[in-house]
Amino acid sequence: MAALSSPGIGSGLDVNSLVSQLVTAAKTPQQNAIDTRRSTVGAQLSAIGSLTSALSAFQDSLSGLADGSAFTQFLATASSTDHFSAIADSTAAAGTYSVNVSQLATAEKASSAAFAANTTLSTGQLTITVGTQSMTVAVGSGTGSLAQLAGAINRDANNPGVTAAVVHAADGDHIVFTSTKTGAANAFSVTGTGDVAGLSYDPTTGTGGLTTVTHAQDAKLSIDGFDVTSASNAVQGAIQGVTINLTAVSGTTPDTLTVSADNDSIQKAVQTFVDNYNKLVGTTKTLTSYDSGSGKSGALLGDSTMLGITSRLSRSLGTQFGSNGDAVRSLADIGIKFEVDGSLSLDTDKLSAALAGSPEQVKGLFGNSTGIGQSLTPMLEGYLQTGGILDGRTDSLNASNKSLDDQQSQLDARMDTLTTMYTAQFTKLDQLLTSLNSTSSFLTQQLSNVSTSSSSK
Repeated sequence: MAALSSPGIGSGLDVNSLVSQLVTAAKTPQQNAIDTRRSTVGAQLSAIGSLTSALSAFQDSLSGLADGSAFTQFLATASSTDHFSAIADSTAAAGTYSVNVSQLATAEKASSAAFAANTTLSTGQLTITVGTQSMTVAVGSGTGSLAQLAGAINRDANNPGVTAAVVHAADGDHIVFTSTKTGAANAFSVTGTGDVAGLSYDPTTGTGGLTTVTHAQDAKLSIDGFDVTSASNAVQGAIQGVTINLTAVSGTTPDTLTVSADNDSIQKAVQTFVDNYNKLVGTTKTLTSYDSGSGKSGALLGDSTMLGITSRLSRSLGTQFGSNGDAVRSLADIGIKFEVDGSLSLDTDKLSAALAGSPEQVKGLFGNSTGIGQSLTPMLEGYLQTGGILDGRTDSLNASNKSLDDQQSQLDARMDTLTTMYTAQFTKLDQLLTSLNSTSSFLTQQLSNVSTSSSSK
C-alpha cells in the first residue's frame, strides 16, 4: 500500500491513517466473504478426505469376503506334534489323513582320521562330487593346512553342495564333510591324491579314508497307507496345499492329520467388515451432525452425496440373497444385525454355527453372483474410483479454491489501485491545506503590523 513518507507536516492531516481506514472499510466485506468461503471449502475438502478414507477401509474389508480369498485359509493340525507338524495354504482342501513316519531324511556326513596338529599339506588335489556336479581343490599354496583346505572348499564357486570343517579332538585334527541338503541324491563322493589321498570316500559302500557319520537318505512315510518318499523332511506335494514337516519317526500307531477351514481367520475378516462399516457410519454422522446448542454443523450437513451413501449401503446390507430354503440368506443369518443407531453388531456364536453348518452358503452370501459383494462393490467403486463421485467432488472443491485465489488476487489489485488513488487525493488536500495555512499566517502577520503602526501614531 502506497503512503507518504512524511504526510501532514504542513497541515497536520494524517494521510496514511485516513487512506488505511478508507481502504480497510472498502476491503473488509469482500475479504470476509472470500475467507468464509475458503474456510467452507477447506472443511468440505477435509470431510471428503475423511469420507473417502472410511469408504476405502470398508471396501478393503469387503474385498476378501467378496472374492472368496477370506474363505481359502486352512489349518493343518496333527493329532500329536511329536512326529510332525503341518502347514496348509490356500490351495488345500478339507480332509483327514492317517500319517506314519518310518524314516527321516538325513544328510551325508563323513569324517577323516586324525591328523597331527599343524600338519602341512603340500601335494595332491581333492575332488568332491555330488550327482553330476563336482569341484577340485589343489593342495599347496593357500591350502597348506586342514583349516585352509576347508576354507577353500567352502568358498569355491563350483562347490556342489558340501561344507567342510575342522574338529580339534584329543587324538588330533579331523576334517568333517557334510552335505548341505538331505536326501539320498545329495550324497557326496571324495577323491584325493598326494597328501590328501586318505580323504577319498565312496558313499555307496562307506569305504575309503573317511568314516561315515550319517548316510544320506530320503524321508519315508505313509499317508492313508500310500508310501511317500521325500529328499527333505519338509514334505511338499504329497497332499495338495499341505507341507508336512517331519521331526521324528512315528510309534506303532499312526498320527492323524486334519486339514480344515480356518474359521478363526474368517471370523476376524467378518469382524473387520463390521468394524469398518461402523467406523464409516460414525464418520458420516460426524460430517452431517448439527449441534443446536452451539449452532455448529458438520461440513457435509444436508449433502446429497452423504445421504445417498448411507441409505444405499444400509439398504443393500439389509437385503436377502441366495435361494429360498437356504440356511444363510442374509447378514442376520450369520449373526450380523442393525442396531437402532444404524451401526452393526456381530454375534460370534451365531457366525461360528453358520460356518460349521453351512460354510459354502456363508461364502456365497458375500461372494456369489447375487451376493453382498456383487451388490456393494460397483457402488463403492462408483464413489472411490478415479473420476468417480468423490473424485469429482474433490476436483470441484479444488476448482473453487483456485477461483478464490483469483478473487483474492483481483481484490488485492483493486485495493492497491484504491490506495494509490486515495493517497494522491489526500496528498493534494494536504498540499492545499498547507498553502492555506501559510496564506493565513501571512495575512495575520500583516494585520498585526497594521494594528501596531496605527496605535503608535
